Amino acid sequence: FFQDAVKMNQLQNLLHDSLIATDHVHHCAIVRRKDCNIRASSVGFNLYHDQVQMLLDAFKNPPQTREEGIYFEDRQYKCVRADKNSIYGKCEKRGLILVKTLSMLIIATYTENMYPSVCVEAVEKLGIYISIELLYLFCK
Repeated sequence: FFQDAVKMNQLQNLLHDSLIATDHVHHCAIVRRKDCNIRASSVGFNLYHDQVQMLLDAFKNPPQTREEGIYFEDRQYKCVRADKNSIYGKCEKRGLILVKTLSMLIIATYTENMYPSVCVEAVEKLGIYISIELLYLFCK
């Protein structure tokens, strides 16, 4: 239990330092893909298993996701990018960024007065960092 608590605290700090601290990420979370378990999230960002599974399912068919968009938090997001690792959605002046790594899904939103490009860059960099950390652990 203690090790899990330490890992969650490290992920919480990582989430804050790499995403929230940019001031261009409204809400965010790191979710373990295999069981949709939320490993870290920003204050007030409540995700449910079904929501997370739906977001993960969007990666299964990128062309369909591009065509249909993504429904999240009572909004229909128009898909502006969908590939095997990243999905970007836009709804008026809000956005949804999803980045998938081998074991995690990073979910982030931005709102009006935030720069989408800063949010995207921060989330993509965090995805790379998590992937590199995982490779490092495997090669140890």
